[in-house]
Amino acid sequence: MAEEKKSAVLETLVGKFGDDIVSTHSDFGDDTALVRRERIVEICTFLRDDPGLRFDFAMDLTGVDYLGEEPRFEVVYHLYSLEKKHRVRIKTRVPEEDPVIDSVIPVWAGMDWYEREAYDMYGIVFRNHPNLKRILMYESFVGHPLRKDYPKARRQPTIGPDE
Repeated sequence: MAEEKKSAVLETLVGKFGDDIVSTHSDFGDDTALVRRERIVEICTFLRDDPGLRFDFAMDLTGVDYLGEEPRFEVVYHLYSLEKKHRVRIKTRVPEEDPVIDSVIPVWAGMDWYEREAYDMYGIVFRNHPNLKRILMYESFVGHPLRKDYPKARRQPTIGPDE
């Protein structure tokens, strides 16, 4: 089978970061790069600032739970360039025993709520986030409900109007 030709976006990324790019693909026209978590802020800053890329719109961030795999969690960033009209998906894996990754709020301030949601639902901690606290669940909620091992029948503490 012939090797898939990389898009210009992925070629630029691999050319700049080399071994920090774990893998890439362009399945169904969607450019995706799996990157090392330790370089996420630097990679995102490059994607935003490079004149040929200009990913100025961070559309979304989400978490994925691959229960039984290691690293268990994945953080997925969906980015778009309003000027260049192209998009890329950046993924990075985060282990269960150390579910910490640097916040990209210094790159895209609008990622604030998305990082808080991933923290709330999956327990992924975004280092240097200015206000990392629950956003969907109440503060005394125990656990992270989108983790695949979260017990679906778990009873939670009840809260009243004063809480």
